[in-house]
Amino acid sequence: MRVLVAGGGIAGTVTAMAVQRAGHEPVVCEAHPSGGADAGAFLTVMHNGMDALRAIDAETPVVEASFAAFGVELVSPDGATLSTRQFDTEALAGPRTLTRAAFYRVLQDEAQRRGITVAHRRRLVSATAGAPGVTATFEDGSTVSGDILVGADGLHSVVRRLIDPDCGPPRFTGLTVVYGYTRAAGLPAAPGVYRMIRGSRAAFGFTTAPDGATFWFARIPDTERPRTELAAVTPAGWREFTGAAFDGDPLPCAEIVAATGDEVYGGHSYDLPTTRRWSTPAMVLAGDSAHAASPAAGQGASMALEDAVVLAQCLRDLPDPASAFAAYERLRRSRVEKLVAASAGQDVGEDRGWLYRHHLDWDSRITA
Repeated sequence: MRVLVAGGGIAGTVTAMAVQRAGHEPVVCEAHPSGGADAGAFLTVMHNGMDALRAIDAETPVVEASFAAFGVELVSPDGATLSTRQFDTEALAGPRTLTRAAFYRVLQDEAQRRGITVAHRRRLVSATAGAPGVTATFEDGSTVSGDILVGADGLHSVVRRLIDPDCGPPRFTGLTVVYGYTRAAGLPAAPGVYRMIRGSRAAFGFTTAPDGATFWFARIPDTERPRTELAAVTPAGWREFTGAAFDGDPLPCAEIVAATGDEVYGGHSYDLPTTRRWSTPAMVLAGDSAHAASPAAGQGASMALEDAVVLAQCLRDLPDPASAFAAYERLRRSRVEKLVAASAGQDVGEDRGWLYRHHLDWDSRITA
């Protein structure tokens, strides 16, 4: 079966590797010249995400491009440590922190090493299901045909609208998230942990990479603004916006932001509380296209990786795409919607075993 994958980000590239392992022929169609959108951010692949990569023998390049995180410290507005939580790194592998751009790069390099076609500058605009299969049409007028189309094209998914023309738009969470990197000396260090700070007006987190770089992010309450307006904000504008959110707090947040140069990137946070339809007989959604979550739980990438493996297993084990898509949705919907709801509340609770200890065995069989 020829599997067209719209989107060459995390969900799309790993879906391609997984469906190839399941015996199918994937073709990845990526809108961007290289990598994907929002490449300025960084992320952490949690235990369950690393487990999903391991299921298809794809974890090594990610480990090599990242650094380990061993725990989280919560700090109050007055600077007092509220709690410290160590990640279970004995029974479970992970988590790993890396830039989104590096993640895209190593995943696409690994896919190409496996002989998977990754076609760039292919922005999907429409798709038509026929007998048999589906034909995808791109912005440049070119077309590609296959047996099925996987929509791994992110928050503003074209495939989601093709599956359900009446689907609602993503929901603004009320937060703008800003990411930054600095190698300035003399800043507080948090090697191996994420120091999470609850400021009086916004939340801040940072960690220190092995090379001494400070990776930081801020979640700031905001009103929704047009995408064109956000795209026009300069690095200096993002520093000013973020610094103002922590001005006056007796914390290192404003100091870290002020020490950051042009490596600062921001944007609104959105989620999808539920997606009414995940599939048609010829199309199916994966990753943020189906269930985007607020970044509070740090699980967006990991849930997309789980999707990729489970979808491939269903396509391997069930007799036709419609049966596979139904089983995939049955196995995934309740878990991801629980995560989206918890992230929207910005608290997934202390017991995260249901998140981290989720294990995927590639050799297990999927039944209808």
